[in-house]
Amino acid sequence: MRFDFATATRILFGEGVVREVPAAAAVMGTRALVVTGASPDRAAPVIAGLKTSALACLPFRVAGEPTIGLIRAGAEYARDERCDLVIAIGGGSAIDAGKALAAMLTNPGDPLDYLEVIGRGQPLQRASAPFIAIPTTAGTGSEVTRNAVLASPEHRVKASLRSASMLPRLAVVDPELMLGLPRAITASTGLDALTQLIEPYVSTRANPMTDLFCTEGIGRAAGALPRVWDDGRDRVARAGMAWASLLGGLALANAGLGAVHGFAAPVGGMFPAPHGAVCAAVLPHAFAINVRALGSRAPEDRALRRYDEVARLLTGSPYATAGDGVLWIAQICRKLEIPPLGTYGVTAADIPDLVDKAAKASSMKGNPIVLTPAELSEIIARAI
Repeated sequence: MRFDFATATRILFGEGVVREVPAAAAVMGTRALVVTGASPDRAAPVIAGLKTSALACLPFRVAGEPTIGLIRAGAEYARDERCDLVIAIGGGSAIDAGKALAAMLTNPGDPLDYLEVIGRGQPLQRASAPFIAIPTTAGTGSEVTRNAVLASPEHRVKASLRSASMLPRLAVVDPELMLGLPRAITASTGLDALTQLIEPYVSTRANPMTDLFCTEGIGRAAGALPRVWDDGRDRVARAGMAWASLLGGLALANAGLGAVHGFAAPVGGMFPAPHGAVCAAVLPHAFAINVRALGSRAPEDRALRRYDEVARLLTGSPYATAGDGVLWIAQICRKLEIPPLGTYGVTAADIPDLVDKAAKASSMKGNPIVLTPAELSEIIARAI
């Protein structure tokens, strides 16, 4: 047995822990770039707390998913303001932006020097500036991952800035910040969190440590997600989803992902579709076709047995099989009213381009079986 595991230096989890941020931040720097999402209201309590300390707070708003141009502008602003610390408060977009800005604050050159796929892919020369990640949604787990996904509108694709040095110095997961999230965001981010527990569990890179996170998280999300959809103020369910999301981040950062995320980057790069919404739309079809492909071409593969275990965790039945998992995923997507990808402008004419890009995506390398072009096409066609 051999594996590598890395995560944030420190993780704070629980209701009210966000109030510990000012003291922790004051140890890391004196001038903080404070990155918020499109709705900075959720960040207001954190910012108010920071202002009671001696820390200078320089605001930086991320209105949508971060682009290369946004990171260029933000890094220049942070350097001009002599920032020595980055704090991101928001959903995955704000946290990914903060992670990238912390990296570019200390490293010379342009983001394209270090970006995968469309950039030069050079390793970061220096460790990132101290970075604190505070999620306000339960979805991406970005508070404990080592990459930042950036969009390139000119290339119509998303790519990652990636380095172990980009792991946050502190991850603060406070379920109170997630109370009352809109239903649509609760649904898409929640299914993203579930995807990021299922894919690492069946991944070719799965290891005993990430397996623990995945099995705990899948069962927790299966119970909490329907409840939090029914009542967004359900504190126990919100805490359950926050916990599941954190576990998914820990798992994916160390065991990889699969076909759902293989499609998420090209779809998100080509269309105005939020990451979580893409994952939610693709999940039931990728799950079903992976199970079918394994059953027909690799019936003895351990991944098929793992899909059986996923089904047992989702349904709560000790007799469930992978097929029952397929049905459960389809049912939860209907309950949560997940819109198809056609809602965002994806059409059948886009399938060949999406399949070509997805097949080359780094996430696809973790998929438990190599899917054929026909199978990949079927996944995206069903999701449309």
